[in-house]
Amino acid sequence: MQTPFGDWLPEVVVFHPLHFEDAQEIVQAVRELKTVVVNAGSMDRAEAQRLIDFVAGGVSAIDGQAECLDAVTFVFAPELISLRREASPGSPGT
Repeated sequence: MQTPFGDWLPEVVVFHPLHFEDAQEIVQAVRELKTVVVNAGSMDRAEAQRLIDFVAGGVSAIDGQAECLDAVTFVFAPELISLRREASPGSPGT
């Protein structure tokens, strides 16, 4: 796909971080225009929250987007990807 940044192929990367130190690698992947799915279910709850907060801040700083899929799974995407959550049947507004 041709973009203002040159040739670009969409890529989705799945991370299963084990330590807070993995956060920088996740933000870097989004900076490289990759969409990232993070499943923090293998981490200590407090450390997972810290990692998600750090990644969300880093992604926001580069005008990316974040979406919470469930309590431990998140999607982070670069600015040129459109993230949209469809309302599920039976939810308010449907």
